[in-house]
Amino acid sequence: MATCTLSATAALAQSARDIRGPSPLIAIEDEAPAKLIVDLPLDEPLSRGLVFIQYRAENLRVASVFGKAAPEVSPRVGHVHITVDDAPWHFIDASGETIVVVGLKPGPHRVLIELADPTHRVIDSKVVSFDVPQRSTAPPRQSCRPHQDRNHWSCIRK
Repeated sequence: MATCTLSATAALAQSARDIRGPSPLIAIEDEAPAKLIVDLPLDEPLSRGLVFIQYRAENLRVASVFGKAAPEVSPRVGHVHITVDDAPWHFIDASGETIVVVGLKPGPHRVLIELADPTHRVIDSKVVSFDVPQRSTAPPRQSCRPHQDRNHWSCIRK
């Protein structure tokens, strides 16, 4: 018979299960429906024309698991489909990491993020709309002066 003792301090702290959810090694009966949670793009990168969108899934582990038997895996696994500006194609991500989209022209854009099972059946989806700001095309101003040895210049961007 196994026994376990926790100190008073540890008993008050959140457990790993509280933070991470159930163990991925034990099947879950009657799993709750999977749900997709998506944030707006991060402001600072967006101001530079870079789109970073954070997301997470509830009741589904985003993982690179595919094939006929994959839908029977418990806890449930899946991935996301990402479509930019209603393109006729999408890309797939199974990393669970921040979505990064670069190279968009200034102006309004939309990203469709679909939570899908291993057979690509969409379970939940969200659309994120945002504007990529106009970026200055003028080169940065610089102040340059000859270095002490006069063999090279020192420049400071303003």
